Amino acid sequence: MPGIVITTLAERPEYLQRMYEFADAWPKFMFNDPIGNALMGQVAANFPDQCLFATEDGEPVAHGRSIPFVYPDEDRPELPADGWDRVLQWGFADLRHGREPNVSSALEILIRPSHQGRGLSHAMLDAMRQAVKAKGHTTLYAPVRPNGKTDAHQPMTEYAEETRPDGLPTDPWLRVHVKAGGTIVQVAPRSMVIAGTLDEWRRWTGLPFDTTGDVVVPKALVPVHVDIRHNHAVYVEPNVWVRHDL
Repeated sequence: MPGIVITTLAERPEYLQRMYEFADAWPKFMFNDPIGNALMGQVAANFPDQCLFATEDGEPVAHGRSIPFVYPDEDRPELPADGWDRVLQWGFADLRHGREPNVSSALEILIRPSHQGRGLSHAMLDAMRQAVKAKGHTTLYAPVRPNGKTDAHQPMTEYAEETRPDGLPTDPWLRVHVKAGGTIVQVAPRSMVIAGTLDEWRRWTGLPFDTTGDVVVPKALVPVHVDIRHNHAVYVEPNVWVRHDL
């Protein structure tokens, strides 16, 4: 893309401190996944060759992170139902035990709002594929968050199968992956689990959370389950596993 430079963090470590400049593009409640909070911040320091930065005139306009892990093996015969959360745990468990990874998983591609709709997502995914391939890995997985899903009550299994007349997925992010050569494998029904008290959810969303049952939260892919008597609410986010053969 003209004017856009994409490199790894290993090549430009000075951008490490700017990793979170436009992280507020995510909904506020998404920052309260305990596994993500414990591990995501360590990805750049431990796997800088798998962290990407896109800049324009020296200013960050996108970044992406992926993590290497061992798959499959005796304890990991299939892709996990708790996709994003579990692959983070697998990656750091393998690092801690000195295991040699053979595949990688995408964790995030985030585009600065001012640069969305310019094809940068395609370029970032291609750069991520190349960075993983450079490590000798032949497969990149991705627990994709299909944020084009607007009906929180529609099952993800149905939404993931929706296609346009040209046969490509209806969802923009799934479409980016499929156009890049990815194959939709299956839904990860509990890819991220966020639990909190009712007051915490009120702070995260600005909603009253005063009725037991399902509450639809803006930008949440499924409803949040609320229990007034027990003073908690739980969001279990489904993602969609996509496989890229490199």
